[in-house]
Amino acid sequence: MPRPRKPANPFRYFNSSPEVIRLVVMLYVRFPLSLRNVEDLLAERGIDICHETVRMWWNRFGPMFAADIKRQRISRMRGFRNWRWHVDEVFVKINGETHYLWRAVDQEGEILESYVTKKRDKKAALRFLKKALKRHGQTEKIVTDGLKSYPAAMRDLGNLDRREMGRWKNNRVENSHLQFRRRERAMLRFRQMKSLQKFASLHANVHNHFDNQCHIIDRET
Repeated sequence: MPRPRKPANPFRYFNSSPEVIRLVVMLYVRFPLSLRNVEDLLAERGIDICHETVRMWWNRFGPMFAADIKRQRISRMRGFRNWRWHVDEVFVKINGETHYLWRAVDQEGEILESYVTKKRDKKAALRFLKKALKRHGQTEKIVTDGLKSYPAAMRDLGNLDRREMGRWKNNRVENSHLQFRRRERAMLRFRQMKSLQKFASLHANVHNHFDNQCHIIDRET
């Protein structure tokens, strides 16, 4: 019986160590830094790389790191049902054209799903909610704003009774937009819808990984 093949090492063709590649990707995604800012920070630490190398590394390895973070988190939280989701959409300009970034966060502020569409009608809301529910399971409550697309889509999904709406109830997701907005300004906006979807998903998972809620955890923990 043939032995199962070991998964190929994704870093096998690169001269830099995996630790340096992870550091570069995490610096660029987590903090509102430009490509040249990351290049300068690494130069101070004795790591000589070009800003185009930073671009290539986050494009190639960023989705791999984000997928691993997301897979581990979903496996741990799959059985937890007392969730309270907060859902909202963000206006994003791509070459002068308005697109919409749909985002769902839980009651602790962790980003569950990010999805980019050209419209914010019932069809777009339905695709976004189906994607989030399929990946994370059912939730106890879904807090939305007054957009009519949400109740129309939730009526088709059969969970309209779980919807909540209030003037300040959705502040959790409104505040979570700030990190993405800072990152968008540092990147001088996006040029393609595909790159926006890729970076939004990557940024969400890296943000969750480092969002430890330090202000509510004691020092010993």
